[in-house]
Amino acid sequence: MIHQPKNMRVLFVCLGNICRSPLAEALFQKKIMDAGLSDKVKCDSCGVSDYHIGELPDDRTLANAKMNGVEIKHRARQLNKRDFKSFDYILAMDKSNLSEINKFMQMHHIAHDNVHLLRSFDQTEGQEVPDPYYGGDEGFQKVFDILSDAVDSFLVFLKEEKLAEADAR
Repeated sequence: MIHQPKNMRVLFVCLGNICRSPLAEALFQKKIMDAGLSDKVKCDSCGVSDYHIGELPDDRTLANAKMNGVEIKHRARQLNKRDFKSFDYILAMDKSNLSEINKFMQMHHIAHDNVHLLRSFDQTEGQEVPDPYYGGDEGFQKVFDILSDAVDSFLVFLKEEKLAEADAR
């Protein structure tokens, strides 16, 4: 029997899972499809809060994604204990989200080696993805551009570091 390596699984996390993280998920999904990696990499998104569980992404996020040729198919959900077993990488949009993830891990006695700020993989080491929720349309485009660059950088990291290791086995 031929052993199939497991998929690399990535979770994008923001506050309510209606603006940044569902857009990051959809962008990353498009980029892994375009790179021919859909059979090796899977992704999802969630929020650290329970504010919007079951809701569609913010209308401005959906409109911005559509304007940029990206389709979002997601309903908001909250981070849960299973996520730490299911995902190889958990990527927070900002330091507050990262802090909430770390608090969740401490509260539930969970260890995970790959919880990072999304932008720790690009040239802006440690910068955050700003929350566009209280801003106008230009803020959503800025976030789209930031996320596009950030998920590109993360995908390069995965291809060079992790997927190459898996292929070598």
